[in-house]
Amino acid sequence: MKITELLGSDKNRMSFEVFPPKTSDKFDTVQAAANAIAALGPSFMSVTYGAGGGTSKYTLDIARSIEKDHGVPCLAHLTCVNSTKETVRERIRDMKEAGIENAMALRGDLTPEMEGKDRSEWEYHHAIELIRDIKEQGDFCIGAACYPEVHPESSNQKEDIAHLKEKVDAGAAFLTTQMFFDNNLFYNFLYKIREAGINCPVIPGIMPITNANQVDRAIKLSGSFMPQRFKSLVDAFGHEPKAMCQAGIAYATDQVIDLYANGIKNVHIYSMNKPDVAKAILDNLSEILSK
Repeated sequence: MKITELLGSDKNRMSFEVFPPKTSDKFDTVQAAANAIAALGPSFMSVTYGAGGGTSKYTLDIARSIEKDHGVPCLAHLTCVNSTKETVRERIRDMKEAGIENAMALRGDLTPEMEGKDRSEWEYHHAIELIRDIKEQGDFCIGAACYPEVHPESSNQKEDIAHLKEKVDAGAAFLTTQMFFDNNLFYNFLYKIREAGINCPVIPGIMPITNANQVDRAIKLSGSFMPQRFKSLVDAFGHEPKAMCQAGIAYATDQVIDLYANGIKNVHIYSMNKPDVAKAILDNLSEILSK
């Protein structure tokens, strides 16, 4: 099933993201976590692609298993960083053979070795090029990423939104946001992109911070603004793992409730491969998700 078929529903829905292992010896553990999350019955799941494309095989293996064994629609990430046109053609062919209908088209993260190196000879430089290739090579439902707080490499939000519209015009059928911790940033962003003529569905991405060590990484990855009430939460409970986990789940739950209350029907959770966290959030929202 294509993701856009789910997004048109009036029902409150929740989806989850998992990431593949970096090495083969971790595959069974990650597969078990993905299966446990899929068993919770999310509307769909997404499987990421490692920095530099290093985990692409595992991405497809996990996505295939989620769809085949659990009947949960899967969104397989595909990145173009450091990839050739031929490599992308092979990945698209593999996705078709696996019956995957949904692709998340991303430029992708750079590995530390790629930072600062000459990229002029690369065959891809931006996600829009990948979107066009996927569109030409198959009947996929294509998703793309967006940044409520501006892409780290954009000089300003106006420029960022202009590039985002180019991705939508090229074939992106829906957008998923980078994590954010203040819903007002999302509402303001949504208003601005609608004004710019971007009318496709936008799925907010929420990351439950259940460990104080995640905070610095979250800021580094997304440049996310941390509201004072979130900082206070980390200050108060960050040194107590169980309390921090409970507080982080509660904070994420509160964000999701506010989104649903303001008419946002689809929310994507960056689960960090933690079935217990995914289940706790679903349990907190059991009656709301039944509406």
